[in-house]
Amino acid sequence: MNFAVLVNEGPYQHEAADSAYLFCRAAIEAGHRISRVFFYHDGVNNANRLSEPPQDDRNIVARWSKLAEAHGVDLVVCVAAGLRRGIKDELLPPGFRISGLGQLIEAGIEADRLVTFGD
Repeated sequence: MNFAVLVNEGPYQHEAADSAYLFCRAAIEAGHRISRVFFYHDGVNNANRLSEPPQDDRNIVARWSKLAEAHGVDLVVCVAAGLRRGIKDELLPPGFRISGLGQLIEAGIEADRLVTFGD
């Protein structure tokens, strides 16, 4: 099955970003495909390479980058939501790119399921 994922919450405010990442990893391990993860609203904060959690905490931003690199997952940050929160191309970690809402619509059309995490 081909999944697209929508992440609406930041990396450390709620469990949504962790749950989305764990869902993607589990789906890939089960033989499914994650075609795109779209970060919207506060979810764009998952794509801030300036994020530096303490050493004993999980690094959600780095997790997403590694997932993209290892499995070819397309990580898309909403341009409008990103700019409102100060996220620009130069702040993106490896594996992330900025684009518009059309990428979310396309992902929803092309995927078998669009799974949303966060409000």
